Amino acid sequence: MTPEEQIAKMKKAIAQAIKVMGDRFGSTEADVARAIDELKTSMLTAPAAAAPSPQAQVAVAAEA
Repeated sequence: MTPEEQIAKMKKAIAQAIKVMGDRFGSTEADVARAIDELKTSMLTAPAAAAPSPQAQVAVAAEA
């Protein structure tokens, strides 16, 4: 899976989780559990070559 596909998958999972958790009366416990599982799955399959965080970049720059 390309990094772009992974990002799209994570965005979709996050949007679904926000929708489900924001809809207290229209969502079942199964909907919430499914949304959480999708979030976990999307994070577990994150690409290894992800860009470093801004904090990591600052730390590297400070060492140089």
